[in-house]
This record gives sequence, structure tokens and C-alpha cells, in this order.
Amino acid sequence: MEAIWETISEFLSGTGFARFFEGDNWKCLIMIAIACVLLYLAIVKKFEPLLLVPIAFGMLLTNLPGAGMFHEELFAGGHVHWSELKDGAGLLDYLYLGVKLGIYPCLIFMGVGAMTDFGPLIANPKSLILGAAAQLGIYIAFALSILAFSVIPTDGTLKQNIAASIGIIGGADGPTAILVTSQLAPSYLGPIAVAAYSYMALVPVIQPPIMKMLTTKKERQIVMAQLRPVSQTEKILFPIVVTIFVALLVPSAAPLVGCLMLGNLFKESGVTERLSKTVQNELCNIVTIFLGVCVGATATGTTFLQLSTIVIIALGIIAFMGGTAGGVLLAKFMNLFLKKKINPLIGSAGVSAVPMAARVSQVVGQKENPKNFLLMHAMGPNVAGVIGSAIAAGVFLSLFR
Repeated sequence: MEAIWETISEFLSGTGFARFFEGDNWKCLIMIAIACVLLYLAIVKKFEPLLLVPIAFGMLLTNLPGAGMFHEELFAGGHVHWSELKDGAGLLDYLYLGVKLGIYPCLIFMGVGAMTDFGPLIANPKSLILGAAAQLGIYIAFALSILAFSVIPTDGTLKQNIAASIGIIGGADGPTAILVTSQLAPSYLGPIAVAAYSYMALVPVIQPPIMKMLTTKKERQIVMAQLRPVSQTEKILFPIVVTIFVALLVPSAAPLVGCLMLGNLFKESGVTERLSKTVQNELCNIVTIFLGVCVGATATGTTFLQLSTIVIIALGIIAFMGGTAGGVLLAKFMNLFLKKKINPLIGSAGVSAVPMAARVSQVVGQKENPKNFLLMHAMGPNVAGVIGSAIAAGVFLSLFR
């Protein structure tokens, strides 16, 4: 009988329930609660559910004591410890290699490219400038992050690396933020990814007050002429020319921009319909699952429950607001010199939350003038913002990696 009780006791002491009371494992309970809140927001409130559900579930898996799904020590110091990875690694350790090696974000960009129409940008090249201006939030947040992490203790990661990773949140581009963070500040990947996708989901809430504050009623009522038709030849040449130019200008941006433009070429060439459909659907969906779960797995109690997480969330909203304001303000500045005025509302779409930011411009504009249709005009800076955030990421990677 004593042997039976010893066996039962040994079994119970080895369960995850018992391990909650060991060391700092109490933090896992808090992280599990946070994961459940994120699942609620994704499923019930529909906040970026395609990515927030796998991120939250990855967070749940990694914080179950004893499950051994993910081991932070295998990626300590920003490096993959290949010798240790061979023995005793968990499922998420192997899947995380796709994040660490920069594979998943680039494949996501290929899918985004196949789903993107660059026609509005080609028809109105001025919108490229608006997309660039909307990256202002990236550099504002970068500067503020440098100041903040000069006084906040870190885990040894260089403050400029953390600042670059936080700044990319201002581009409203989740895969780009994940790529930069995985390369420069991997221990902060969890909170940065959660902040980036949370703010992307809140675009319709965050942007309208800023847009109205920075514009007059008369400016919001500006009607823009219909865009010119764009030929198929222009659409085919665009991804090729952009890839060559950007890769030569900022070589570090070549993986992201190259995959983005390859996906777009699949769509526009007219001879690779099967590849285009595969990239848009099956490939993009599979990679989205792996990317989300792996990013969530990095949000362990030890790394997530720190003062730096609160600072990242606060700086993330500043980055996002700065990006929105940058596009609007540049549009207002351009109107000082243009005969055909630009509705400044389309400048806010320069953050690369495609196509949500463009829809927000349309909604706010139509409330002021029901006959105004800004959606296609806003899509120009919107898709330009995708290119702009990729270039900004390339600049940070070339400077700090």
C-alpha cells in the first residue's frame, strides 16, 4: 500500500499543477490568464483573430509548466544554440526556427503581395510620398525608446536594438515588426508582437480622432478626381523595378521587398494563376499559423512580466499615432503647392494596415461629404506604407544587426 501511495505522490508532484508552486512558476498563471484575455478579444471582439488566436494559444502552450514546448535558453543571446537544439527540444523550438531565421515574415509578405493591387499607387505616384511620411511614427518611437531604455534595466540587449524593434510598430506591419525584433531583440518579441497586432486591430478607434484633430472640415470635404486607368504592362513592370531599386538602395530590405513583389508579380503577370492562388491562400494560411504560435511562445512569464512590457505598449501607441499624423500633415503641406488638392485624410492610410487604414479614410471622409469616395485614393499610400515599413526595417537591420 505504501508503494502505491509513493507512486501516486510521485505522479502528482510531476504534474504541471504541482509545478505552479515551484520557483517563479506563479508567473505562468498570470500569463495563462493574459492568453485567455487575448483569446477572448480575438474570438468574441474579433481583434485581428487570424493572428491573435495563434499568438494567444502559443502563449498558453509555452506557459504550461512541464509541457516543455519552448525553451528560451536554446535561443539565448540572440543566437540559435544548434548543439543543444538536437537534444530535448520541444515542438515550438523547431517551429521557432522559421521566425529566428526570418523565413515566416518573408513568406507572409509574399502572400500580401499576391493580394495587393498597386494600381492606385502607380496611378498617383504622389501617394508614395504620403506612405513614406507615415513612417514618421517609426522614427519618433525609436528616439523615445532610446531615451526610455537608457534608464530601464534590460537583459543585456542593446538599447538601440530594442528601440528599432519598438519603432517598427509605427509601421502597423506585424510581419516586419516580428522580423526586426527576432533579429535585433528576440527576448522582446512577445510584447512587441502583441502590441503591434493589438494596435492594428484598433485602427478604426485610434486613427479617426487624430485625423479630425489635424484637419479642418473643409479639408475633409475635398473631392479628389477619379484615378487614371493603369495598364497591365505598368503593373507587371512595377514589382520588377521596385525590387531592383530597393534592393540596391537598401540591401537589407531585399528579402521582405523581394518576396512582396514576387507575390505581386504572380498576381499581375497573368501566367501564374495557380501560384498566385497558392501563395494567397494555402501558403499564407499555413505560415500565419506557425508564425503566430511561435511568436506567442516567446511570451513567457519571465520575459513578459516586466516594466519594459508596459513601456513597449505605451511607446507602441505613440509610434502608431505618429505614423497617422505624419501622413496627414504631409498631405496638408503638399496642398500648399498643388493645384489639384489632396484630401489629407488619405495620408493617414500610409500606415501599412492594408486595407483597414484605407477604409478608415473612406469612412471618415464620407461622414463629411457623402458623395466623396476616397477608398481607391487611400489605397495608394496604404500599399506604399507596406514598402516604406519594409525599407525602414532594412535600414535598422543594416545599422544594428
